[in-house]
Amino acid sequence: MTSIREVLPARFPETLASDSEASRLQRYASTLPSAAAPEALVPTPTLNTSLPFRRGGFSSLCEALDYAARGETGLNFFDARGKLLSRLSYADLSVQARRFACRLIGAGIGRGERLVIVADTWPGFCVAFFGAQYAGVLPVPVAVPVGFGAKESYIAQLRRQIVAAGAIGVVAPDDLVGFAEAAAMGTWARFIGPMSFFDALPEAPVELQPLSAGERCYIQFSSGSTRAPMGVDIRQDQLMANIDGSIARQELDEHDAGVSWLPLYHDMGLIGFVLAPMCAQRSVDLLAPREFARRPMQWLSLISRRRATITYSPGFGYDLVARRAQAQMPGDIDLSCLKLAGIGADMIQPAVLRRFAETFASRGFDAHAFMPSYGMAEVCVGLTFGGRFTGFRTDTFGDREFVSCGRPMDGHRVQVRGESGMPLAERHVGRIFANGPSVMPGYYLKAEESRAVLDDGWLDTGDLGYWSEGELVITGRAKDLMIVNGRNIWPQDIEWAVEALPRLRRGDACAFSLEATDGGIEEVVVLVQSFPAEPDETNALIGNIRQVVKETAGVDCRVELVSRQIGLPLTSSGKLSRTQAKTRFLSGAYLRPSTP
Repeated sequence: MTSIREVLPARFPETLASDSEASRLQRYASTLPSAAAPEALVPTPTLNTSLPFRRGGFSSLCEALDYAARGETGLNFFDARGKLLSRLSYADLSVQARRFACRLIGAGIGRGERLVIVADTWPGFCVAFFGAQYAGVLPVPVAVPVGFGAKESYIAQLRRQIVAAGAIGVVAPDDLVGFAEAAAMGTWARFIGPMSFFDALPEAPVELQPLSAGERCYIQFSSGSTRAPMGVDIRQDQLMANIDGSIARQELDEHDAGVSWLPLYHDMGLIGFVLAPMCAQRSVDLLAPREFARRPMQWLSLISRRRATITYSPGFGYDLVARRAQAQMPGDIDLSCLKLAGIGADMIQPAVLRRFAETFASRGFDAHAFMPSYGMAEVCVGLTFGGRFTGFRTDTFGDREFVSCGRPMDGHRVQVRGESGMPLAERHVGRIFANGPSVMPGYYLKAEESRAVLDDGWLDTGDLGYWSEGELVITGRAKDLMIVNGRNIWPQDIEWAVEALPRLRRGDACAFSLEATDGGIEEVVVLVQSFPAEPDETNALIGNIRQVVKETAGVDCRVELVSRQIGLPLTSSGKLSRTQAKTRFLSGAYLRPSTP
């Protein structure tokens, strides 16, 4: 039975612990409704009653957790129906992580060795991640399987990540242990299992020596690296500098609380809604990505019900719920509490932000809450941010409208360079380079690949953009840019125009070009997820696609329709992978015997 101090810790101090008083309080506790039952769980509070608020300023994750553990805030895990599944206060996380660390050491896992953790949205991931930190072991968060029929490809990907990290063990949720065991066969990993497996390991009676300032923190696999995993070498110093910079730019205070459905294997989900909130002692409500996919409106319902002030999402999340609400608006949503609606991780569409703002204006949403941002795993997560509660600003360049992604964090520098390598003036498109305390030292055990993107502390981001009134505007990935007859054509322009056609939706199109041969011109290819049953419908759709591409980009194109069962390839963070799509196309994966 739950003890009286677990049920009512703040109301009854230690001085009331006499036998008669304890007996009376125990009888009182027995009258409370199902105090120990799961349905009686209550989320962690937004405010700490006595712990002074600190806006970061820690030297390591463990130092930050030791501080946060002195309060009552923490993490709450919800399902698609909005039911609280479990809560993990930072105090409980600290205790459980320390015990996990002692078990790792007791099993003979040495300092600096790597532990792969399947980063599903569950308390076990957080315990294992911080447990590794306390043990001096390097955690390696990896993705969960996405989509049906993905078992073999997921196992192959997980195996590559285990090998790339040189992992000694793998922690997985119960339902993914079989995948982990299959992936680990033939590798160095010898500790593979669910949390119960690691809970059964002997605890070493040792004084813990956590990973500290100047040491590594964890390995973050870049979302675009699948065939040849590239692990970003995240150090404690770089991570804490990034967290401090983002907390300052977002102006977090002791009244803020967050809601997120972002995956914890991606930098935005892990840092933005687990590590950074912990460094600011903030409570966060978490919804697993698969739960968001089942009931997207639960994201907004949680914000409304829990009165959250902060959330974040790529553009497709805002677009999805806005479209759902136009069909059926839930009656109980009130978004007037939301003060920071971050957006990033992909090219930002102004139309998506406007649609969301217009759809939910009647439910209290203020468009000033939008905070566009830009970043990547190679700088931990965020690099530039808009201002808090200043909304989003657009800029028109040529015939394209872009969303400004704000200014670099304090202590960080960004340059837009031309082909000569020299910085460009405002409103000149070039390649984006970044420098500062958040920039990675390199990819883990990948010296050649590190040298290719790092030069004297400057990171080649691979993105193109320009400056507008002192703010950075992103125009696209350099490798995705198509050049046809000497004209620059952006694949996003074509994709967004095609997806606006009837019966198509966001994420249904992928555009890329094939290099010219024998003196010809580049051929533009558009893959579209749609498979009409009738030949007439197919021909009409292909004709409409060609017409809208001609109107949008002024080029002819080749169209291939792709069934949704086959689908378009995505990175682990859910972004379209044009490189993989092009590779599959060239291998014949998308060609049908009777292409109209």
